[in-house]
Amino acid sequence: MPDPLPILNTKLAATAETRWADLPPLPPAPPPQDGPMGPGLPQPEYPSRPRLGKQRLGDGAYFRINGVRAFRGWAVPYLRSRLSSNSFYPLLAYLFTDWKCNLDCHYCWANNNQIKGMNESVARASIDWLRASGSRVLAIMGGEPLLRPQFIHKVVYYAAQRGFFVYLPTNGRLMRPEVIDWLGDAGIATINLAVDCVDEKPGLPKALNRIRPQFEYMLEAQRRYGFTSFLNVNITRINLDDVRQLTRIAHDSGIAIDYHINETPLFDQPDFKHMEVNATYIQPEDYPRVDELVDWLIERQREGVKMVNSIEHLSKMKRLMRGPVEPWPCRAGQSTLVIRIDGTIAPCFPFYNENGEWGKVGEQARFSEWDSSKQTCSRRCFSTLNYTVAHAYNDRRVIAWMLKQAKRGFRGVSGGF
Repeated sequence: MPDPLPILNTKLAATAETRWADLPPLPPAPPPQDGPMGPGLPQPEYPSRPRLGKQRLGDGAYFRINGVRAFRGWAVPYLRSRLSSNSFYPLLAYLFTDWKCNLDCHYCWANNNQIKGMNESVARASIDWLRASGSRVLAIMGGEPLLRPQFIHKVVYYAAQRGFFVYLPTNGRLMRPEVIDWLGDAGIATINLAVDCVDEKPGLPKALNRIRPQFEYMLEAQRRYGFTSFLNVNITRINLDDVRQLTRIAHDSGIAIDYHINETPLFDQPDFKHMEVNATYIQPEDYPRVDELVDWLIERQREGVKMVNSIEHLSKMKRLMRGPVEPWPCRAGQSTLVIRIDGTIAPCFPFYNENGEWGKVGEQARFSEWDSSKQTCSRRCFSTLNYTVAHAYNDRRVIAWMLKQAKRGFRGVSGGF
């Protein structure tokens, strides 16, 4: 008998007119599954926080929950890292639970549907190792993590119980209401909803109108469970008008938005099938239109639209699309790292498929010899997170940013350092 979950996920990804009541309920997560790295993940209690999830939180309670999470997950480890003599003190780790995906975005090489996902043993060992290393922010990555919603429920529950600020990027196609409730109850801190256009375009399947029911349920649920959410948009040559529309939608919905400028892979990706012919890649003739869009985004941020990117980061996107930028003080391998499906580690996302001997979960990380190469690779990479973390170690920028957030009453972070 075929496994019902892949069939169900395929149906969800194929239709925009999903009627949730017509879908069978997802079964609970299986018992702990031990593996070569030790015990598996415990069975989540559900509901684990019965006082949450039943009614909308008032502004005071909502901002208090997220303020406490941010302080424990980001501020405390950051302050400890400033006092530590150890050059490896990860504030955030990207945990790649799957390399499979239910969509084919033509700019994205981070998928291979032949690769089996992370097992529970590796996931638990990774969380325990990160906690011992001082990290308290966990980003669950893919592929598409919600191809295995019960597994992600377990990961979120276990990590949140151990004090992690848990962050989930997803394309939203498989984000059923019960999955959102699981994640909210388990303690998810932030959902990063990746959308590139309003209506689907060739090569850009992550369209908001394909996931309107999921989006609206997520907005309603975040004020019941106390998590935050934001949109994540990749700027390509074929979605410039959509970026403006999505910016307005995010603002009207009361959530932040994050932007990336479309980049080609830093290294050869054997499984990537859109390298030669790709309508999403920005061409020289597109530069004036992209410049105009970026300037428009900067003006919107100055008017109060909540954005993850700093104005400086947005401005430098115009330079990056024309070629290498000036080296910037990337701290990948020091303050951030990647944990791959098999438990081996890498300094950052572009190096996921590289064969560097950087170590694995449970061992001492070996990134020191790689630091010198950042002068080269940082000129061609512009990760929003790593760029923000890099400038968090500039005291002047940190003070200016804190004053900006204080002026806004710390009600939703906007702009990086």
